[in-house]
Amino acid sequence: MQRWMWLTTIGIGIAVGSAHAQTVNVWPGAAPGSERWTQQERTIENTPVGTVIFNVVTPTLTAYLPERSNATGTGVVIAPGGAFVALAIDLEGSTVARWLQERGIAAFVLKYRIVEKRGDGIPQMDMDTAGRYGIADGIQAIKVVRQHATAWGVSPDRIGIMGFSAGAMVTSGTVLQPDSAVRPSFAAMIYGGPFGVMPAIPPKLPPLFLAWAQDDPVVRDLIVKFHGALEHAGQKPEVHIYSAGGHGFGLKKQGTTSDHWIDDFYNWLNAQGLTKPR
Repeated sequence: MQRWMWLTTIGIGIAVGSAHAQTVNVWPGAAPGSERWTQQERTIENTPVGTVIFNVVTPTLTAYLPERSNATGTGVVIAPGGAFVALAIDLEGSTVARWLQERGIAAFVLKYRIVEKRGDGIPQMDMDTAGRYGIADGIQAIKVVRQHATAWGVSPDRIGIMGFSAGAMVTSGTVLQPDSAVRPSFAAMIYGGPFGVMPAIPPKLPPLFLAWAQDDPVVRDLIVKFHGALEHAGQKPEVHIYSAGGHGFGLKKQGTTSDHWIDDFYNWLNAQGLTKPR
């Protein structure tokens, strides 16, 4: 009963198998570390990448739940990208969530904290500093989904996280955290990873999926470095390197093999038995 009271207090109702979604706060109160932030969240629609959000202070999860009859019990937290000053909440969030939802996989779009954007362009900043709030939100998001696994129809041991670009740094920080008990069950990093100091690679990580394009002008070298660090530590991630696609392809159709990355991700989940009900 307490679980349902909390959901109905901070959410907008549970919508299973529909285009509507439930949104809940990631933290029960003010997010720790940003209590004094004063920036005003701003949303811009109809950009070349769809809806974009700026100046996030209050992180949330928006749940896209499949029909109960079609549910696999697998859930994925999705962290969009945007250089930690914006969130491409459509291209790398809701569109991906609906794709998974249609296939029986619960998806939870994470609107994580990002730094205040002032003026035009992307400010120069230390990525480790800029990303630490999003990583904290990613770790908390996994806890929230597990806490409400029964209400959302997912299994606590089948909850993963997927991130794009800066969101992939959120994902890497979530999966590489020292506390193995609260790591996700699996993780997917799409054209992104640790963009600051290379973190230590813990032993016995959950299954990992990496995907990027060879012509990515933004982060290719950093991703290759991260992949090398994983291999050096004895990890064997699933890796898909596409000949073309650039950076930020999301679910855009460009006529390149990167158009099919999400099919490769789904097939990878299927090979682990995560696309069928337990």
